[in-house]
Amino acid sequence: MAFVLRREEVTSSGVRELADWRCGMTSRLVALCFDANDPSGLARFWAGVLGWEAADDPHGGKVLLPNDDTGFRIRCRPSQEKKVGQNRMHFDLTSTSLEDQQRTVARALELGGRHIDIGQGPEITHVVLADPEGNEFCVIEPGNKFLAECGFIGALACDGSQEVGYFWSRALDWPLIWDQDEETGIRSPHGGPKVTWGGPPVAPKHGKNRLHFDVAPAAGGDQAAEVERLVSLGATRIDIGQGETDWVVMADPDGNEFCVLPAATT
Repeated sequence: MAFVLRREEVTSSGVRELADWRCGMTSRLVALCFDANDPSGLARFWAGVLGWEAADDPHGGKVLLPNDDTGFRIRCRPSQEKKVGQNRMHFDLTSTSLEDQQRTVARALELGGRHIDIGQGPEITHVVLADPEGNEFCVIEPGNKFLAECGFIGALACDGSQEVGYFWSRALDWPLIWDQDEETGIRSPHGGPKVTWGGPPVAPKHGKNRLHFDVAPAAGGDQAAEVERLVSLGATRIDIGQGETDWVVMADPDGNEFCVLPAATT
């Protein structure tokens, strides 16, 4: 059960006030969202690569439903914007053997993916690919110790600062499993992929990110209170032209957009 902590807060007028802050609250990661020019086509690709089921998303586009311990959905949402520059976040897919790695690469190519060069060099043993809309992802070689305990989606590998790793650890209440040389990593206590941030230099943003998190309070939680908690951790509310919605658009300390959905009722 959450308890209430009294803390002093400085308002914009400089007056010190006491505010109630509920401790013990947390966001849960609901989905990783892709902005897509062809949501159905992108969903077919990732459903084929991951072996997940695709369904219509009630908010538009398509949603992929995990059949493993991933713990979050993948949403492909319609967007007219074209991809510009390299994404700040990408999947690292694991392999159990060289043959398994080759099968994953072949399957991705058959579904419409392609090899890309992001300057990885010939000595790299993982394979760098892009999906049909140019979103980068990697198929990691077998024997990778950092991802040894992870499933097929081993990690969401991100460009980001140490500060943003700390932010998401507190926001989701996921423990830090890596914190060294300004690189950070977190993982749900229930398993699933790791989320990692590579530290400086952080890749520049090219407008709105094409991948973003959807989070929500736990069932019965208060969306407005959770938004305020996230602000206290370093997030900001932003306007991307979303208009009147039942979700709140925010940015983390590195400026990455994410959405806070209403709490689940079931």
